[in-house]
Amino acid sequence: MALLFSQPATGRLPVRGDVPIVAARPCARNVAARAYIDEKAPPAGPFAKPATTVHKNQLEALKSMSVVVADTGELDLVKKYHPQDCTTNPSLVYKALSMPENRHFLEKALANDKRSPEHTKPGVVRPYSGVADQLSVELGVELLKIVPGRVSTEVDANLSYSTQATVDKALRLIELYAAHGVEPSRIYIKLATTWEGVEACRRLERQGVNCNMTLLFSFAQAAACADAGATLISPFVGRIMDWYKAREGRDFAPREDPGVLSVKRIYNYYKAHHYKTIVMAASFRNAGEIRELAGCDNITISPQLLDELEKSTTPLERKLSPEKATTDVLKLSNMHEDLFNQLHGADQMAVEKLKQGIELFAADQKRLEDLLASIAMSQVRENH
Repeated sequence: MALLFSQPATGRLPVRGDVPIVAARPCARNVAARAYIDEKAPPAGPFAKPATTVHKNQLEALKSMSVVVADTGELDLVKKYHPQDCTTNPSLVYKALSMPENRHFLEKALANDKRSPEHTKPGVVRPYSGVADQLSVELGVELLKIVPGRVSTEVDANLSYSTQATVDKALRLIELYAAHGVEPSRIYIKLATTWEGVEACRRLERQGVNCNMTLLFSFAQAAACADAGATLISPFVGRIMDWYKAREGRDFAPREDPGVLSVKRIYNYYKAHHYKTIVMAASFRNAGEIRELAGCDNITISPQLLDELEKSTTPLERKLSPEKATTDVLKLSNMHEDLFNQLHGADQMAVEKLKQGIELFAADQKRLEDLLASIAMSQVRENH
């Protein structure tokens, strides 16, 4: 199998030849002769059937197949569903911190802001961006008190097209966590999957900073992330489906959902080529999409869908596993910017959704900074 290739002019990904790949079958000799003995003895060896486990509900069953991650920054909801990890983004941070019961986080971050002279300097466009970073970390620290695993904290979306600025901001977030006594091993730094974000990921991973590549919509983005050594990727199932639903004017059954099919393709490619990068399916519109991806490495789920899975007692079938993974796409090694732009640029859906996602996250970042500015002004008025 070729490890490096020249991209054809058509933009089509190279695939394997027509030679079928046949999985070897385990030998069945002596099975009948041992049947009675095996019936009495506990299961053992490579031919043993796994013990059947009865799960109370689909959420519990899913946790036995995949790492379940809570897609929320709301502390009470994280406590309720007991996820392994927790992920946030600017939209979730804004939602969580704009709640009245969390106002003390904002006030504390403003009180601890040591760069107040920056607020009065001429030309400073975003004087509260640093305070917003502190808030994201403060929220992350609280979440880490609840979950046993990791929390994902996102780099400012406004920096998505600058590799150096992204690296600098990521290292700043790690420093802020360190000030709270949190080790980097408990943090994922989330980066938008632009080419600049992929290059930032490559640099950060070499420095021991684990990255979660978000806003991922195309196969080209996934291939580039694996090649860069990303620890984890977050392909957005629901947003892919949204685009195709709008274009084709119809709904999709879970098994034919374009977002589901995209994640399955990426998962199988990663496992067949033995990449260590974790696939964390994200951005679901319904529980059916989640059920179709049962067995994916990680699955990040909103509180509403966690609740739906917890209430369902229907048996849950595993749909993905490394042992069954096959792909017809050759390994894309030594990915470079021109190739990335050619492959990713050929996917109109991915180009549009990546741009839109960055803009939406940047808008919510601004809303958070505006909220901080209004509170700061209120404090000034109260003090006078």
